[in-house]
Amino acid sequence: MTAVRKRLLGSCLSFALTAACGDAPAPENLAPVKSGGAYQAQYREPLRRSEDQPILRSEQMNARKCRPGQGAGGKGGSVATAGLRGERLSRNDLVDIRISDDETFNGDYVVSRDGDLKLPFLPPVRAQGRTTVDIEAQIARLLVREGFYDEAPRISARVSDFASVNVAVSGAVFEPHAVEIGNRVADDIDRARQAALGASTEARNLSAALRAVGGVRPDADLSAVELRRNGTRHVLDMRGVFEGRNAVDVMLLTGDEIRVPSRQCFQDDLMRPSPISPPGISLFLSNLTQPATGNAPSAVGREVREVPYGTRFMQAVVNTNCVGGARATSAKRSAVLFTRDPITGVSTVIERKIEDMLRRADRDDYDPYLLPGDAIACYDSSVTNFTEVAKIVGAVVATGAIVD
Repeated sequence: MTAVRKRLLGSCLSFALTAACGDAPAPENLAPVKSGGAYQAQYREPLRRSEDQPILRSEQMNARKCRPGQGAGGKGGSVATAGLRGERLSRNDLVDIRISDDETFNGDYVVSRDGDLKLPFLPPVRAQGRTTVDIEAQIARLLVREGFYDEAPRISARVSDFASVNVAVSGAVFEPHAVEIGNRVADDIDRARQAALGASTEARNLSAALRAVGGVRPDADLSAVELRRNGTRHVLDMRGVFEGRNAVDVMLLTGDEIRVPSRQCFQDDLMRPSPISPPGISLFLSNLTQPATGNAPSAVGREVREVPYGTRFMQAVVNTNCVGGARATSAKRSAVLFTRDPITGVSTVIERKIEDMLRRADRDDYDPYLLPGDAIACYDSSVTNFTEVAKIVGAVVATGAIVD
């Protein structure tokens, strides 16, 4: 082997060993991750362990950024105004109307697109947003006014079936958009209930609409959820959902608009399952020792995994088989989390040394909660890296020998 080739081989070997054993540079971010000012304080780089440092500080750091809630002070939840309480009619609802000893007006009626019930020979009866008691009273007045009765007859108005409604949801939710809620699959229809008089549903409730748009974000201000109906703004306090109390959960109507304001901070206590939380997290994972040679080995089409809402980074790392194995070859792995700030839309990437996170007592302080759409990638240990480099060096040496 010539001297030039020997020097070249030595340089290649030195570079390869440095790349295998040295630490990779920390990911760069626009968000103030190092100071704890990113969406979660848990994203910041773990400090060196010290007895003088508090054990857990992330939750307090997150809370310091919170704006005051816009709703009523104290712990008491708001009560829905009279105009929102109870079951109220919306477009396309099916209503059974019966008038004693009368065959002309008895029958099933659908609330029309303009929000009215249209009985024969009577002016339209406004139904959108009203209760069946209101409907009964107005029909009685119209029958007397139009000369069909001398005095108000006995009237029964009952909902036979609640239709789905279309509402718009915006603000501090994961997928703000207009949604249709309350629709049922034909196979789920209970025929006995369909034949019965009367109907009830919770599929048109406010909580159902919030779930339909991916659930509330951890920065949501639940003390002041806004509901706009017919130009009127209602403010509802839904903190009871997370505090073990009955929460305001009104029935929605087609055309309602819901807005969830933001407190501009991460609230750790909202990261748990609830009737208005995301149903789970779709997580993108990668744990390949080497680049795959085809779609099948890399599990293309199966790269998204569902984990419960409230799952933390290290739990998902374990779930991807990035932890455990032979200590001699697997103890110094690292894992990378790719996430996006839902308030600013700016991406953040953090890297954790798995062994360090497992050993330290304050691991929870640097173990972020996962958000929908997050991605995780695992890197092998330095021993595995060295083995791969050795293969490359062996190939270079073999090539040099062949050339000579």
